[in-house]
Amino acid sequence: MQIFVLGLLGPVIDQNFYYAGLKFTSPTFSCAMSNMLPAMTFVMAVLCRMEKVDIKKIRCQAKVIGTIVTVGGAMLMTLYKGHVVKLIWSEHVHTHNSSVPSASHEPSDKDWFKGSILLILATLAWASFFILQNITMRRYTAPLSLTSLVCFMGTLQSIAVTFVMEHKASVWTIGWDMNLLAAAYAGIVSSSIAYYVQGLVMQKRGPVFVTAFSPLMMIIVAIMGSFILAEKIYIGGVLGAVLIVIGLYSVLWGKYKEYQEKEAEELSIPEAVKDGQGNQKMAIEDLEANIVEMSKSEANNKLASVPVVAISSPMPQPPMIAMEAPKA
Repeated sequence: MQIFVLGLLGPVIDQNFYYAGLKFTSPTFSCAMSNMLPAMTFVMAVLCRMEKVDIKKIRCQAKVIGTIVTVGGAMLMTLYKGHVVKLIWSEHVHTHNSSVPSASHEPSDKDWFKGSILLILATLAWASFFILQNITMRRYTAPLSLTSLVCFMGTLQSIAVTFVMEHKASVWTIGWDMNLLAAAYAGIVSSSIAYYVQGLVMQKRGPVFVTAFSPLMMIIVAIMGSFILAEKIYIGGVLGAVLIVIGLYSVLWGKYKEYQEKEAEELSIPEAVKDGQGNQKMAIEDLEANIVEMSKSEANNKLASVPVVAISSPMPQPPMIAMEAPKA
């Protein structure tokens, strides 16, 4: 059942919603919205009682504040678009592409909002996938076979969803073009290799470390999208991305401090056991010494308590020698 739900959350809901949101927005905006993943994972871990929150501690306060800031940054990116940010290297690219009419390719505000909602739902499904994958890895400790089963179940579910949503036979045709490359990359890299590597890293460092590199993805996509696709970056997206990154690393800082505390506790437990064993050995030696001393004192007491019997034997009397009286 867990493998079935993992296949539904990852390859079906997450990827389909993410691609739909990417169609309505832009690559940089989509990657920036994906930075909500650590905050969503933290909230779901708290709701599932996998994460304990003590508001008196600074690390817990950092995680809560970082989560709020991350959600605020995502809302800012969704509701506010702003002016276009002119970059130095993008002006040259835009001048070469000015002859191509881009009005039809520019998403409207309605499509932008729709794409933002789809991206939020995709990120929520992705966070749920991480939580469930962490639970499943405790019982099923073979990452490679688990990845194969999840991808297989996701393929079957995707086929069923396609039969329900699409009624044209042309959607199944894939030629030797960019569609084939995109499908192969999504299946091999985004699903198979990504799920397997995530499982390996999650076993050693946990799900928070896995999500720590999402801001790097946003930076790379922003640079490549500006160079290759002549993508326009808006001021609302920049401000929201900055808030998301600040909130993200606030959550990661809190998790790092928590990880350090757990390591300190694990290191202190063997020392305490070792000290306890040493004290126990000393106590046993003292007890043995006391037992020996008590046995010696009891032996001495027994010797002292033995009654002394005085045996008196008659002294031998010397023989009586008859002496003759002197004659007169």
